Amino acid sequence: MSSSFSIFFRLMRYTRPHRMHMILAIICSSITKIFDILPEALIGVAIDVVVNKQESFIARFGFSDLSTQLYLLGGLTFFVWSMESLFEYFSDVLWRNLAQTIQHELRLDTYGHMQNLDMNYFENKTTGNLLAMLNDDINQLDQFFDTGLADLIYLVVGTFGVAVIFFSLAPRVAVFSLLPVPAILLITGWFYKKLGPLYIDVRNKAGRLAARITNNIMGMVTIKSYTTEEFELERLAKESNAYRHAYKNTIPVRSAFIPVVRMAIVFGFIVAIILGGWQVAQGQLAVGSYSVLVFMTQRLLWPFTELAKMTDRFTRSMASGKRVFTILDTQIGIVSGKQPLPRDRVKGEIQFNDVSFMYSGGMEVFDRLSFSIKASQTVAFVGPTGGGKSTLIKLILRFYDATKGVIFLDGVDIKDFRLKDLRRAIGLVSQDVFLFHGSVRENIAYGRPDVSMEDIRRAAEIAESHDFIMNLPNGYDTQVGERGQKLSGGQKQRISIARAVLDNPPIFIFDEATSAVDNETEVAIQHSLEKMSEDRTTIIIAHRLSTVRNADNIFVLDHGVIVESGTHEELVTKEGVYTDLWRVQTGEHV
Repeated sequence: MSSSFSIFFRLMRYTRPHRMHMILAIICSSITKIFDILPEALIGVAIDVVVNKQESFIARFGFSDLSTQLYLLGGLTFFVWSMESLFEYFSDVLWRNLAQTIQHELRLDTYGHMQNLDMNYFENKTTGNLLAMLNDDINQLDQFFDTGLADLIYLVVGTFGVAVIFFSLAPRVAVFSLLPVPAILLITGWFYKKLGPLYIDVRNKAGRLAARITNNIMGMVTIKSYTTEEFELERLAKESNAYRHAYKNTIPVRSAFIPVVRMAIVFGFIVAIILGGWQVAQGQLAVGSYSVLVFMTQRLLWPFTELAKMTDRFTRSMASGKRVFTILDTQIGIVSGKQPLPRDRVKGEIQFNDVSFMYSGGMEVFDRLSFSIKASQTVAFVGPTGGGKSTLIKLILRFYDATKGVIFLDGVDIKDFRLKDLRRAIGLVSQDVFLFHGSVRENIAYGRPDVSMEDIRRAAEIAESHDFIMNLPNGYDTQVGERGQKLSGGQKQRISIARAVLDNPPIFIFDEATSAVDNETEVAIQHSLEKMSEDRTTIIIAHRLSTVRNADNIFVLDHGVIVESGTHEELVTKEGVYTDLWRVQTGEHV
């Protein structure tokens, strides 16, 4: 329970910037509840008027005529109900707006923090589970901020208001009627302890189910091509069934809450009826006051049944909040440096000095790796699969940090630079091209919404993509679909190159940019590389050696070790690893 309350207090910190908003909501909710309990008092006054007439409570204020008293009572009733409705409206609007604002801010904080986490975090998490946290779990908090806090205020204000009326009319009846309250609170605590772990399990199962659905939707082509629809349906059924059973475990506990509380409440109600009735019979209590007590007993104790719903909402919200805060509590592994790195001052000289690296829980990739790349030089890294080529790129971009050793850019440790400045200085064209749902133009201008159409066109021409774009149904305004699914692999690759050209960084990195394209597209990309690499440092990761023939220097990387380096012509004649790779690709031997 202490864990849940710590989450509660963390959530409440998000209300601090909206203190006045929350105070107004509390005031409106309190006034609403005050007006809500007055109709029962008016019923007692009405009975008093009918029974006592000129001797009634209202008559003491100078309204002795029965008709006048009834009209006045009707007017008061209209006023009370109108004020209750008006302030309930204000209360609902204020709480709901506050709920949406806090959800919005918490979602942005969580996503913003998640963006700053290192890639290792994402490699150990499923997309669907992260989506469930950012969407479903944060949306669950709506129940807490929207209705949960308001209901708590209604309960506190209502109980206090009714208790004041009770003690002023019949103190002894009030004492006995309130006896069930401690029992109700104990019952509530017991149910809360039972529900907490159950709802944590529900939210975890919901995350796994969302992960399965997301994964299957993203892999629909593979599912259809391998005709594994039935297999995937069975796997989804298992996850859905696990979620169903987790939720079913909460149902008996939730369902038993109100009936158990109701039996505690009935004791107080019986006491009010019997004890209050004896006092009326003995002339110690007026009939009108007795009517108020009977109605008020329900008003006093029945709201405690709402404690069941409040506990249910609170437990759900805290379970969701706990999952959200697991993201916010994850420490940022890649810490930004403080030294600025203006783009126009980047020369592009890169040096690895005794760099060692291993993935968490994995084998070592590099052991004291050293090499240098001169400014404005075009270099390539080639070699067998798994040699560490793509890992080099991740280290330069600081997706990961080296375990040992130092990576220098223009003679400065890259850890000293501001992370955003470092990454802005590098344009990455990856083999796994990601296009956002939108137009071709929007994807090329990604991150630069104010760029001119002329600049977009020029970038597309350099990337050898302008001609095919113009042949699309709507040219640059053609929608590419989610992840660019309406385009071919080569088209997506050339659009990603155009995006990098438009960004115009001082360093270009091409990670297997020609790995999944046809020969014609490869030639077009090679032309793009030649244009783009002028007067800037260019790093090319490639399996296709034809792509790197014109590089100033080629490093052959095998199992994390540079076994050869030189130009294409030099390496072909060395009769080493590069020569073997070249012969395989040119068909000289298999």
